[in-house]
Amino acid sequence: MRHALLSLLLLASCATAQARDRAGEFDYWLLSLAWAPQYCAGNPGDQQCVYPQNFVVHGLWPQRERGAPDYCGRTPLVPTELVTRMLPMMPSEKLIQQQWRKHGSCSGLDQQEYFLQVERARRGIAVPLQYLDPEEYRKTTVPEIKAAFIAVNPRLQSETLAVQCSGRWLREVRVCLDRDFQPRACGADVKDRCGDEVIMRSNRR
Repeated sequence: MRHALLSLLLLASCATAQARDRAGEFDYWLLSLAWAPQYCAGNPGDQQCVYPQNFVVHGLWPQRERGAPDYCGRTPLVPTELVTRMLPMMPSEKLIQQQWRKHGSCSGLDQQEYFLQVERARRGIAVPLQYLDPEEYRKTTVPEIKAAFIAVNPRLQSETLAVQCSGRWLREVRVCLDRDFQPRACGADVKDRCGDEVIMRSNRR
């Protein structure tokens, strides 16, 4: 009896999760800009690490005010011509395919339209000049990183950005955008996750 009850609860939980993660049902977009030197320090053989990079698109994620949908159904592979178009912005086929399966499938858009929106979101955010070709390690802080982005993107505010680290090392900057791609405050669970000091790796190995 107990085993049957647990099975029913598990099935109900799975059904609820599936109902929750329906394509197109989300509140805002999150543009994740990964600091490529940090990723490449641990993945030197990856396709995106062949050439020095700065901020690259990790993904464009449909978000809820709390939490996010993912893997909203089976999807076809991203075709070669679309992968090729996206490589300058998302410099790894593996990354492009994975981001479409996990996040793009929840956007309610087809592949062409979703990746058009990835391009739109990325081109709407300027990268501060000092981060474009970092030849040396940089010690900084979360407020300094946010101030640098706001200086070249005046529509942004501190609450529209979230800085993520792995230990002391900068991992990514997240930009929160409404469904019309205007900056908006991030949801309650999208927060800065760094210590007092942030170190940005050089893109010179």
